[in-house]
Amino acid sequence: MSLDPQRTLAELKELRSLTGDENGAQRVAFTETWSRAREWFLGLLEDLPVETHRDAAGNLWSTLRGESEHALLIGGHIDSVPNGGWLDGCLNLLTGVAILRRLVAEYDGCPPITIRLVDWADEEGARFGKSLFGSSACSGNLDIEEARGLIDRDGIPLPEALAACGLDLDAVLTSGRELTHAAAYIELHIEQGPVLLDLDLPLGAVLGTFGVERHAITFHGQAAHSGSTPMNRRRDALLAAGKMSADIYAIADRSGEGVCTIGSCTTTPGIVTSVVETCRITLDQRHLDAEKLSSMLIEARDASTRFAEEGGLTVDWERLWHIAPRPFHPELIDLCDEAILETCGVSHRLPSGPLHDAAEIAAAGVPTVMMFVQSLHGISHNKIEDTLEEHILQSVTAFDRLADKVLAWIRRQAATPL
Repeated sequence: MSLDPQRTLAELKELRSLTGDENGAQRVAFTETWSRAREWFLGLLEDLPVETHRDAAGNLWSTLRGESEHALLIGGHIDSVPNGGWLDGCLNLLTGVAILRRLVAEYDGCPPITIRLVDWADEEGARFGKSLFGSSACSGNLDIEEARGLIDRDGIPLPEALAACGLDLDAVLTSGRELTHAAAYIELHIEQGPVLLDLDLPLGAVLGTFGVERHAITFHGQAAHSGSTPMNRRRDALLAAGKMSADIYAIADRSGEGVCTIGSCTTTPGIVTSVVETCRITLDQRHLDAEKLSSMLIEARDASTRFAEEGGLTVDWERLWHIAPRPFHPELIDLCDEAILETCGVSHRLPSGPLHDAAEIAAAGVPTVMMFVQSLHGISHNKIEDTLEEHILQSVTAFDRLADKVLAWIRRQAATPL
């Protein structure tokens, strides 16, 4: 049996019909539709000589034993956001199934290296607001106490939802044992952004995932009557926040490939007849380079202080979240580039703005790389998410080539004396 990208495309469409509606994909983790999607996925593996089990964090592992315990991990996720896209996460998994089929046929069921296909549990975090649940548990980076306090919009705590699926929150970190023999990890994903689209390229090799600095910034001024207060006497908190809104674009430009976003703005007293007394904005900054990310944060802090002083205000900062950049393995990036060039003749290297399970596995010390395929409209997490069928087929072929190259790389690494 040779690789069959057309079969993978047909299976992607079948999954879309099974778990989607007129509003998009509905495979939210820890729901009935998600469980049904997993059962369907397991049906694809019935004719393959793989061992399948669910770990303590709910991750689903399918293992094709090889001559060596050294393992190549291929990862994806079948869960989606509500009203999500038909390719996000599941393209990885179904391409992994195609690779397993090809390797089983080529090596008569026993490849030189063990192959493990993993469906990570709750990559999206759509129900409880905590992304990368399964992979962060496996990497050891999940904060159990933080997770214990998560509640969905219906008031159901995460531990209760896990228990309904036969999982114990206090045991999820034991899933880390699954990485004992992991020699490399690869992941295919739609880009979710417009970079490859704007370059008119089908595929790209991913350099790593951005680090993130996320803060709330609050400017404190003075409420005053909007009719009786002259413009030159106002201590307007919104004015300083407005200056920040423009300045973050200059900060991002100076950083190179960084991005900055003010995503929310709340004012008090919040009435039409008053100058704004307090203005709270949220700032999200991302960069692949840790030093440049730090510089972006320093620049933003300096700017907020300057704008506050100009307006006779005070300002304070609250850190909401931080994650370090997760660069991928340079040799595997080269192999990914090679696989893309062999498939479609041209490649491009780019960072990932969104986080992925690959970031957690890289943080656990496993050599990691991702491959991106172009997203039409540069949009995901939306029912209009799409990729040209031609590009989907190319991505399956290129990712299979990458798997072969990484298998050979693992064998070379294993043969190299310490």
